[in-house]
Amino acid sequence: MPEQLPIAGPMLGAALTVVGLLISWVVWRRKGAASGLRAISWSLLPLAVGLMGLMSILWRLVFDLLGFFVGLVFNPLVWAGVGVAALAAVLWVVSGVMRSRGAGAAKEKASGSGQPKSAESGRGPAAGIGGPAKGPAAKKSGDDDMGDIEDLLRKHGIE
Repeated sequence: MPEQLPIAGPMLGAALTVVGLLISWVVWRRKGAASGLRAISWSLLPLAVGLMGLMSILWRLVFDLLGFFVGLVFNPLVWAGVGVAALAAVLWVVSGVMRSRGAGAAKEKASGSGQPKSAESGRGPAAGIGGPAKGPAAKKSGDDDMGDIEDLLRKHGIE
């Protein structure tokens, strides 16, 4: 393992850099100097990682990811987790579509909503709107509103 040989990181980085520089030379010849310089910059990164001592971290990361995916393939419990996660994602999307269409919304209860059932009390936001008004105060308010509407219609020539 790379932990046992401290020189393994820089050696692996140097080997990857040499391969990258060979590829960079081909890129330079085929696509020009700008693409070649960009390829050289990418080719130098493995050497930098090896010299900084980060190669062992990357080595462990690769082995841990490989172990995870091998465990994923052969473990039915992990597949059950993947299935539950997929079900959660599908339910999330379906609920968003339902919300946007207004389907499945909870119906407002008349007794528990806190809103008055009729516009008679004048406390609700829809006082005097949406049905026959009851009582003299509601009738007066309704008449004022109708008068305003009739004035607007006359102003525009509609009678």
